[in-house]
Amino acid sequence: MAELVALRQGVAELVNDGDVVAMEGFTHLIPVAAGHEIIRQGRRNLTLVRMTPDIIYDQLIGAGCARKLVFSWGGNPGVGSLHRFRDAVEHGWPQALEIEEHSHAGMANRYVAGASGLPFAVLRGYAGTDLPQHTETVRSITCPFTGEELTALPALNPDVAVIHAQQADRRGNVQLWGVIGIQKEVVLSAKRSLVTVEEIVDKLEPRPGAVLLPTWAITAVAAVSGGAHPSYAQGYYDRDNASYRAWDAISRDRDAFRVWLDERVIAAGGRPA
Repeated sequence: MAELVALRQGVAELVNDGDVVAMEGFTHLIPVAAGHEIIRQGRRNLTLVRMTPDIIYDQLIGAGCARKLVFSWGGNPGVGSLHRFRDAVEHGWPQALEIEEHSHAGMANRYVAGASGLPFAVLRGYAGTDLPQHTETVRSITCPFTGEELTALPALNPDVAVIHAQQADRRGNVQLWGVIGIQKEVVLSAKRSLVTVEEIVDKLEPRPGAVLLPTWAITAVAAVSGGAHPSYAQGYYDRDNASYRAWDAISRDRDAFRVWLDERVIAAGGRPA
């Protein structure tokens, strides 16, 4: 059963140095506030997993939290590159960053395999690419029924999954709606999970197309209003496009990034930056 906690407590109890941490959300419901709390608590040597790492992962990498990134695409959506990510890969600042690259389909299928209790995922992708030559977790497998050559990828079972959603009830059942990514699968695949929500309600109202995560599948829930900003939470607030555009200039310069990090994350306490 999920425990209702404060964000600080949730991160302190569930995210440890050296953990494999998956923070998912596809343009929508990105767990930014949780990422900032991980930075404030000074977590180190994390393996960060995400299908589409954007500015929150740029910030975690720039803050020195990460040693490895497992991903399928990285960028500042609609703007350009992730400059703290590039600095870590190209120049080892603030520390060297190992990368493991996959396709979107590969990452999604790895989460599904993990959630299903399977050791690996099988798909037809990757044929004709050079990813097998550069990524050790891509292997060829022969179908025992047809003889077809397929691709096998190991299941993803993160130490902790972190997502953001719109609502939870007081028992810890969570509901999210709108543009949904791989949040359900990452929670079910992980050993532990932290879900931040816009609000705690007495009763979750049925919504067509909504995803419901039951309390027994979640470790902890924390109410964090505005916890996805500057991404958006359907029904609560829009995407803050200006923040994404501003990040490009901030993240290009190490000193400007340090100032931003001190003022907007470290000094901000539990408030979304």
